[in-house]
Amino acid sequence: MNDPGQDLDLRLVRYFTVVAAHRHFGRAAADLHVAQPALSRQIQRLEKHLGTRLLDRTPRGARLTPAGEEFLPWAEALLRAARQAERAVRETAGAARLAVGYVEDLVITDAVRELRSRHPHAEIVTRYLNCRDVGALTEHRIDALIARAPLPFAEDEVSTVPLYEEPRMLVVPRGHPLAARASVTADELAGEEAMPCAFETEDWTSYRILGASVPAIETYEDKLELVASGRAIGVLPIGDRRSSLRPDLVTVPLEGAPPSQVVLVSRKDDPNPMIDALRAAAGAALTAPTL
Repeated sequence: MNDPGQDLDLRLVRYFTVVAAHRHFGRAAADLHVAQPALSRQIQRLEKHLGTRLLDRTPRGARLTPAGEEFLPWAEALLRAARQAERAVRETAGAARLAVGYVEDLVITDAVRELRSRHPHAEIVTRYLNCRDVGALTEHRIDALIARAPLPFAEDEVSTVPLYEEPRMLVVPRGHPLAARASVTADELAGEEAMPCAFETEDWTSYRILGASVPAIETYEDKLELVASGRAIGVLPIGDRRSSLRPDLVTVPLEGAPPSQVVLVSRKDDPNPMIDALRAAAGAALTAPTL
């Protein structure tokens, strides 16, 4: 039963909108970086506060109840209003503030440390984003994004500054015919079928999973598992060290493939002066790793 003296917890509201977006508790929990049982308990807390059930579990995931369908646009509006209020207050106060998003395997510590040393009184925060959450930039949840190109933004929405490029490597299961090679050429992989991309592009995506009729898989860990099982091979930037954590995978230099480009992206014509400061710090501190 709802306690009229208790305010609505916006954190629970955000959890609900993420589950509603995925229609699946497991994928929402991974997106939010929380344990699935904990997420379920938080949704139950929200439902208890509102006095009604918002989501029904189904064999294929989760489904909004009629009350959930009614609540969802209000929930999204609440979160937008909270972000706008925070931004308006900070702009009025004139405080130097920057929220920097980064994705996948990229480590931006050196750039953030350099920026903080140059602007010790600024409020600088970082936000880890998965590859499907880069919309946080256009939604004003972050001010700048360091990620791998290509990104699903229109050219008139963002300003893009290249930071560095990385060669690519092949990732295969231990014992694969290519595992013992000193290098592999891109031409040797030309006939391999690629997993569908998260968004349409003619360019090479950051990560390519190749194999006969490989299924569409969302998480990076599941993609590595597909490679380790022998059903596919992977093409990754050499800076991605996560595959080296698995003893059943081997990396091989890949020649002749276009490099992976790391870029800094911000909203077009954003007046925040800290964005220019971040560009300078990232350009000075971030360099391409070596295999």
